[in-house]
Amino acid sequence: MIPWRAPRFWFEPFGWQAAFLEPAAFVYGRVAARRMAEAPRRQAAAPVICIGNFTLGGGGKTPTAMALAEAARALGRTPGFLTRGHGGASRLPLLVEPDRHGAALVGDEALLLAERAPTAASPDRAAGALLLRHAGCDLFLMDDGFQSAQLQPDLALLVVDGATGLGNGRTFPAGPLRAPLGVQWPHADALLVIGAGEPGDAVARRAAADGKPVHRARLATVDAAGLRGARCLAFAGIANPGKFHASLEEAGAAVETRRDFPDHHPFTEAEAHAILSDAEAKGLVPVTTAKDHVRLLAGGPQARLLGEAARVLRVALRFEDPAAPETILLAAEAAFRARPPAVQPLVAAPVSALSEAAASA
Repeated sequence: MIPWRAPRFWFEPFGWQAAFLEPAAFVYGRVAARRMAEAPRRQAAAPVICIGNFTLGGGGKTPTAMALAEAARALGRTPGFLTRGHGGASRLPLLVEPDRHGAALVGDEALLLAERAPTAASPDRAAGALLLRHAGCDLFLMDDGFQSAQLQPDLALLVVDGATGLGNGRTFPAGPLRAPLGVQWPHADALLVIGAGEPGDAVARRAAADGKPVHRARLATVDAAGLRGARCLAFAGIANPGKFHASLEEAGAAVETRRDFPDHHPFTEAEAHAILSDAEAKGLVPVTTAKDHVRLLAGGPQARLLGEAARVLRVALRFEDPAAPETILLAAEAAFRARPPAVQPLVAAPVSALSEAAASA
């Protein structure tokens, strides 16, 4: 996996860097558009909610998936998570077992999700859906996968960061869009804006004008009282470390040193040792994110030492309208019931073979 961090110019007015990359963006956009338009989307045997982004990077998909799973269980459903397993080496579909599968195999997000509900990590989302169905799940929450167009979602919920919106509105690599917006927009069923900001408001206005439901939410810290007044060394390998720093400061911590790494960064032993030594020398509390923490605990001796010493800042999604999660879930189930006959339905036959492959991984 290539370490990745969004360049600053993606979120600035159109300039020379974006202009220089426009030819490459045109080619990339054509390929992405063809995939979204022509990919043979398959239908799963249970309702599928795709939680995606228009743009590359984070934005709150995983906390959104977790919040919807909690709401689904309150309605008596048995949700399961579908994830590609970003950062993991496995190419087999796996039903994640946190005590057995490390972040190096299935990725950090898969381990976090598996703490909440059955989770299938699989580059082939259709194969992952079969594993979840075999595990007894009656609702699939697909974390990402909107542009891959492997499964037909019954509801595609697109998550937008209120502070950054769609950036400069250009397609990768000239901007943050994963495909031209005009190609993505028709496939989006609803919008979720996380946090405040005019960039997110602009996307919300467009969605409302097109008759797409718009939901709003924020990320809130969980059990962070112990960090109030703490002098911290904040380190993270996530798409937007600025959000992590802001959440720490909102919790009352003093962020005195920052160590930012690319998204899904696998910490080396030297890096872990340097962070821990720096924190000890300055009398600071090392603090990281839940995603980084699971990677540390699955690393080498120095990484595990840092993971054991670090405090974890956990966040949860809070919907502005408490009824929004149920609204989203029921809309997906209604769409599932209204489906036309499947053109390329998922079949149950490969389940045993997939399970055997997973068991041997």
